[in-house]
Amino acid sequence: MSISTASHTASSTSTLTQRLTAAISAMVLGACLVYFAGFSHIAAVHNAAHDTRHSSAFPCH
Repeated sequence: MSISTASHTASSTSTLTQRLTAAISAMVLGACLVYFAGFSHIAAVHNAAHDTRHSSAFPCH
């Protein structure tokens, strides 16, 4: 029974590590997309981000 518990604990740890890695990766990707859209010199990208912020009731100015 202790072998089963040990493998279960190792599995939980790797799952937690994978979840944490995925969460951090998603936050970094999201921050990059927001930064790109907010400071983009391409008018279509900036206006699309601006309209999306207004449609979700997020104040932007």
